[in-house]
Amino acid sequence: MVAPVTLPAALAALAWLYLVLLHGRFWSAGPVLPEAAPRAAPSVSIVVPARDEAATIAPVLRSLLAQRYAGDVRVVLVDDNSTDDTGAIARAIGDARLTVLTGQARPAGWAGKLWAVHQGVAATGSDWLLLTDADIIHDPAHLASLLAHAEANGCGMVSEMVALNCHSLPERLLVPAFVYFFQLLYPFARVNNPRSTVAAAAGGTVLIRRAVLEQAGGIAAIRGALIDDVALATAVKRHAPIWLGHSALARSVRPYPAFADIWRMVARSAYVQLRHSPFLLAGTVAGLALIFLLPPLAAVFAGGAAGWLGALGWGLMTASFLPTLRRFRLGAARALLLPLAAMFYMAATLGSAWDHHRGRGVQWKQRRYTEGRA
Repeated sequence: MVAPVTLPAALAALAWLYLVLLHGRFWSAGPVLPEAAPRAAPSVSIVVPARDEAATIAPVLRSLLAQRYAGDVRVVLVDDNSTDDTGAIARAIGDARLTVLTGQARPAGWAGKLWAVHQGVAATGSDWLLLTDADIIHDPAHLASLLAHAEANGCGMVSEMVALNCHSLPERLLVPAFVYFFQLLYPFARVNNPRSTVAAAAGGTVLIRRAVLEQAGGIAAIRGALIDDVALATAVKRHAPIWLGHSALARSVRPYPAFADIWRMVARSAYVQLRHSPFLLAGTVAGLALIFLLPPLAAVFAGGAAGWLGALGWGLMTASFLPTLRRFRLGAARALLLPLAAMFYMAATLGSAWDHHRGRGVQWKQRRYTEGRA
């Protein structure tokens, strides 16, 4: 690498200066929802869509039924045509506060998860709704803390990125990077700023006021969305403030033991995020290569100004990843591997586009995703 690399290296360094200094503190490890109790105790319905979740559904439901909350709490599990014993395991819990619904056939135009959520919401009449996934364990103080935060900040919706599994080699390499890239796309400070148009949520934990959901058109307003959490946040933010943070009171128990598991998770929605546009795909891949791959390559192989600029960009990139690694209790040296994780996510995005254009889509939960629906 010689002089022609100097200009791209300078652009990458400038991009990193902007991202670190001006991009909504996306690299921050916060905010974190504090443990608290609300002044009031409105009624809450917890809706859990579940499809083939026999391995996790019992501890998940028990954690929800064990919430320390003064108000009325009901749990509705919607068994979304599972092919395993999800529904039977849930019914065997035998708690009067738990209702298990058998999901109806999915109408045309509905994404599978959203159709299940819609049925669960329709079966309840509470003031607030907690929408959560069937692989998340909740601390007994979680629900009360969510409501306390919504109450104190006048939020119509509060959402959290729960603690994710990070035990296997693929998880340690890629899961922190997944959280980091999500924050890069949707800086939490901008999501939480009512004056900003940036909206996002983490689908594993979404507490929403029923009246606000109805104002936004209900779940039907986003019926076909594959990236349903962001679609819901966008609809809700038009009517009420929203808040997105990290959770210290909820954790996912879904493992990703192999690289292929994470690939499928990313490929399911990556090209949908780009609106199935080859032009956006090309721009995204070029941008990621410039920002995440060029700096370390220039720092190692280029001399002179290009090498110094590459080192600056790589240093800023590495430093910006450290708070996320600390959240996962991983060593700082792993920050040097962020370009490898970026390469993986670039490849998965290209794979998502390739599957779409050859009409194959991505299979998830034994359903095939093609045009953004499942």
